[in-house]
Amino acid sequence: MGALWGLTFVAPRMVGHFGMVDITAARFAVFGAVSALAVFARPAAVRWPTGPQALAALGLSVLGFSGYYLLLAFGIAAAGTEVPSLIIGTIPVWMMLLGRPVGLHMRALLPGLLLTGAGIALMIWGAWSARHGAGGGVDGARFGWGIALALAAMASWTVYGLLNAAWLQRHTELNTTDWANWLGVATGLGALLLWVVAGSDAATLRAQPDGMLFVWIALASGFGSSWLATILWNVASQRLSASLCGQLIVSETLFALFYSFVWDGRWPQATEWVAALLFVLGILASIKAHR
Repeated sequence: MGALWGLTFVAPRMVGHFGMVDITAARFAVFGAVSALAVFARPAAVRWPTGPQALAALGLSVLGFSGYYLLLAFGIAAAGTEVPSLIIGTIPVWMMLLGRPVGLHMRALLPGLLLTGAGIALMIWGAWSARHGAGGGVDGARFGWGIALALAAMASWTVYGLLNAAWLQRHTELNTTDWANWLGVATGLGALLLWVVAGSDAATLRAQPDGMLFVWIALASGFGSSWLATILWNVASQRLSASLCGQLIVSETLFALFYSFVWDGRWPQATEWVAALLFVLGILASIKAHR
């Protein structure tokens, strides 16, 4: 799941000639199409959502998919991959603090929190060292805007993760795959609306270089990073507490950084290796605290 989500962090850089709205709309249009095919593949077995379920799916689709990724994509375009991915990497901390089960004391969570926080701080320092060591200049205003957008994306997905987990745990009669499909249909409809309102026209899209790469990224991120990853996340959300489930997101950050290093053609610095180790130790400490 983390490996699938991590791909979405480098996608805006790989097809930077396309607008962020177009990248977001294409990814989630594919997500919606795959979900619709899964729903209607067996018409006799279609389970239509109730009114409250449909409204919940629409609201959560904005928080956790189209709205979240639009903010993140613009943030990555402005600030690069490393720092926004680290900001998203703080989601486990917020979910652990806000979604811990009754009876789980803060002192039991402190080791995992400290390790995760140390990993984030060290990775930020390593990313900055690599950027300045390479002699890259930084546009302060643009970089600050990217950070602000990444923070907004982090807040959006944290709210989604908590609300979605609470919804699934209150409605155990819901099949996690069905729920992922309805989220996908809602997200696909929102993506089409987003493209109609703010996306590029077809002629502009055809004129951009790397058109086939754009198509492949849309297919890979729409199917793997959205549809399949959402099913896996819903299974975890229904079976685990929100605080423990949030720790799974740490792997997303690690994979995002790995893909970024591969795309940049460089090895991580020693500090970045140590930070990754701290992330893993934070996951293990958090799992131990939940036993």
